[in-house]
Amino acid sequence: MESSSPFSSFDPEGHKNDDVKPRRSISIRFVLPNVITILAICAGVSSIRLAFEHRFETAILMVLLAAVLDGVDGRLARLMGGGSSFGAQMDSLADVVNFGVAPALIVYSFLLNQAHQVGWIAALVYCIACCLRLARFNVMIDNKHIPRWQREYFVGVPAPAGALLVLLPIYLGCLGLEPGAGWALVFSLYTVVIAFLLISRLPVWNGKTIGQQLRRDVVIPGMLVVVIYVGFLATYTWQVLLVTAIGYMAFLPFSLMAYQKRSVREAAKIKDGAATEDEEEEDKD
Repeated sequence: MESSSPFSSFDPEGHKNDDVKPRRSISIRFVLPNVITILAICAGVSSIRLAFEHRFETAILMVLLAAVLDGVDGRLARLMGGGSSFGAQMDSLADVVNFGVAPALIVYSFLLNQAHQVGWIAALVYCIACCLRLARFNVMIDNKHIPRWQREYFVGVPAPAGALLVLLPIYLGCLGLEPGAGWALVFSLYTVVIAFLLISRLPVWNGKTIGQQLRRDVVIPGMLVVVIYVGFLATYTWQVLLVTAIGYMAFLPFSLMAYQKRSVREAAKIKDGAATEDEEEEDKD
């Protein structure tokens, strides 16, 4: 019997086969992560409005809220077993808005507009680079041929980190930097550099294995470190964000070196394994 509702039914898996009938009811575990994703989009879009009203401090806080919600929805979906194709697509679209469009327009409204066409091109390049980076991520995540150890690294700077970095001129502005045409040109170039980091092949450690390898004796100190960081962030927001952005950029070369060393070790293991197999075959002969 056809449903009398004027709205299309919510099918989290996107069934295309007519023989597969969608469920009459959907568990809340499929709905809740998507609600959080929608709230993240609301925060990102609201940050654009706040930037146009020249309320840049609040705009950045809305982007940070979107980043927190972005981190929560995926983990909540995995924890509740509520992951779905619909949710994955929603999450990607949210990332484009929150970490591509919103930061680009905020920075343009704050400073890059003083560089006129150059500033707009820089903001546009960053936004497109974020879209390309997320599209590449969606393609690579389904690649079963990637070695497991390489999944510990992002390919290129992730979109939330790119947003953190590209907003750096606003941190400086909140600390007293006066926006001007000269700074607009400098940070237009900086914005393009961040855009290229997003689409680069730079391996960036993602930290996803920390929870699997955390020793019991470092759990409580780790909690205290998080509390201290959040406390400083709440008290000295712009100083902490500036230090965090600079620290992240300083971390990137170390991530590259760690990846290269790991690559050498893994190649040596494969070579040793192949040599062992050859020796076993020779012994059999």
